[in-house]
Amino acid sequence: MKEKGKGGGNTITGLHFEKKTDILSLLKTKKDYKIVKNIIYYRNKEVAKSFKKYALYKFLELEGIDYKKILSKKLLPDEAIYVIINNTLFIIEVKFQKVGGSVDEKLQTCDFKRKQYAKLMAPLNIEVEYIYILSDWFRKAEYKDVRDYIISVGCQYYFDYLPLQKLGLPVPEN
Repeated sequence: MKEKGKGGGNTITGLHFEKKTDILSLLKTKKDYKIVKNIIYYRNKEVAKSFKKYALYKFLELEGIDYKKILSKKLLPDEAIYVIINNTLFIIEVKFQKVGGSVDEKLQTCDFKRKQYAKLMAPLNIEVEYIYILSDWFRKAEYKDVRDYIISVGCQYYFDYLPLQKLGLPVPEN
């Protein structure tokens, strides 16, 4: 699981993905975590909020942001996690492949999408990070250039795993 220092194998310190696993479902399995209406609690303290697809725009609307004045088209994240302590919105896209296809090209759009999300969150002074969770399919040598590109434009990727500390979320004790 190590490519550019990404990934890891500790079940306590991160989330392991199989196919298109829901991040909130994985967090619920972690000690001291609780999810209530897409609010993430650790030891009964609110630490983050989760927004899937259209829920991000409901959040923006509640904050008085009209996305149409900022973007010409909605972007719908697989998952967006707003971590309160570091004031960062993590856009997390889960990409699992078993055969070549359209996902190949989608991986090359992270720079554009990260910048669009950054524009969208700028009125709230919220930072944005863009992360792919990739299946082992993308470890193939033919994806090296794409993986290098993802890193070069300030986006990130992990294989089948996302460390909680990368998001700034508390890591449960053993």
